[in-house]
Amino acid sequence: MAKLVHHLYQFECNIYSMINNRYDQKGLNLFFHQITHLGGATATISFTVFFILCFDFPTKLWGLESALSLLTSHLFVFSTKKIYPRARPYLSLPNARVGKNPLKDHSFPSGHTTAIFSIITPFIFHLPILGLVLFPLACCVGVSRVFLGLHYPSDVLAGALVGMGFGLLAINII
Repeated sequence: MAKLVHHLYQFECNIYSMINNRYDQKGLNLFFHQITHLGGATATISFTVFFILCFDFPTKLWGLESALSLLTSHLFVFSTKKIYPRARPYLSLPNARVGKNPLKDHSFPSGHTTAIFSIITPFIFHLPILGLVLFPLACCVGVSRVFLGLHYPSDVLAGALVGMGFGLLAINII
């Protein structure tokens, strides 16, 4: 079992390196430094508040579902980072590239990825055509977290699954 875990970790580190080693490419650097903020607190909270305050039913309902999903998924991520204190890859991998003032909290799961997937899931559920734009956008946020040296690919994958799961849960609650 330990051998399998080691091989999986090596595979993940290889994927991480393939993405993160492109940090010096100016176009990608600019793109990912900007898009990563779409998964941050300011953007995700503003998105949900905008749809709650500025739209009527049913769109307001989708905003409420997104807000509930964002809140509950954030609590889950906060708790998980306390229970599973995984070091960020730039602290563990010698060739990792990272920008100025990197995050210092734990890596697993990716909070930005969880947040963006948690707020888009209700919108895609109710209006699937939105998935053509929102899903790739959310995936770009996830990739940005690896590109910027802040997360392993499994942190991002877990964040996406957690975000979608809480999004679906919120749809069933509201």
